[in-house]
Order: sequence, then C-alpha cells, then structure tokens
Amino acid sequence: MAQALRALIAATLLAVAVGSSPAAAVAAGPRAPSWAELSPADKQVLAPLAGEWDALDAPRRQKWMGIVKRYPKLAPAEQQRVQQQMSTWAHLTPEQRNQARQQYKTIKQLPPDQRQQVQQKWEEYQQLPPEKRRELASRGAAPPQPSGATPKPSGAPPHPSAPSPQPSGPTPSKP
Repeated sequence: MAQALRALIAATLLAVAVGSSPAAAVAAGPRAPSWAELSPADKQVLAPLAGEWDALDAPRRQKWMGIVKRYPKLAPAEQQRVQQQMSTWAHLTPEQRNQARQQYKTIKQLPPDQRQQVQQKWEEYQQLPPEKRRELASRGAAPPQPSGATPKPSGAPPHPSAPSPQPSGPTPSKP
C-alpha cells in the first residue's frame, strides 16, 4: 500500500514537474504514432511504456510525445528522474493513474505560493528515512495544510505533502 501511494505521488509530481496535461498535449500536435512508427530515440525515452503504447488512446500518446520533445533539453539528472517516474507510471493500475490525474488537477488549481509549499513539503518528505515514510503512509499522517488550500477530490489517497484540509468555517452545501 505504501509503495503504491509513493508511486501515485511520484506519478502526480511527474505530471506537475513536466508541466503537461492531456489538453496541452493535444494542442501540441495531432500526431499519435504507433510504437512501430516511433524513432529509435523516441522508443528509448518511452521504453517503460513499450508494452502498452499501442493500447494508449491518441491523446495519451500525444501527451507522452510532448514529454519526448522536452526530454533532450532536460539535465541528465532530470532525464533519469523522468525515466524512473515513467516506469513507476507504467506500473500503476488504471485507478491509481486516475487518482494521480485528479491530484494533478487539484494541485494545478492551487495558487502558486501554495503549489510551492506543496512541492517543498514533498521534497522534505523525500528526505525522510524510508521507515519514517512508511510509517506516515501507513497511518495517512501528514503535516498541517496551508490555510485556503484546495481540498483533494474524494477517493484520492493521502498525499504526504498535501494533507487533508482543515475547514475554516461551515461547509457550503452542494446545489
């Protein structure tokens, strides 16, 4: 469970770090090549997705192609991180991927200063010893959330750097 949570968080941060979304990828270009049509260089970058590439829908392939275009401009350490996170993403279940996408949307809606706080808390979490991270993940514990942060969608797993919101007043009823 803790490993799945870490994988989900890593996948969410990959989306945030790369700065892409399915909508942005669709705008980037109309081409969604099959695996056989990819260049050897593209196949090398997308290797973690080789087994499922042709099963991905066109918008998802376009999103990954957007990452491939930016990949050569990344520092070697960033390239390695993207490869690791892409591999993690490839091993997520469809439900976990949907949860990661929802977390991405939630984080993107935060004001820039709160997004920065989330990223800083994630970096602090990454510096914790593995046993402490497992402990936090198993009990769903997280540091206090900045005031005014947007709540996570229901059903999303706890995120060490984006804890449950603390209501500041009555919850408005849904129309």
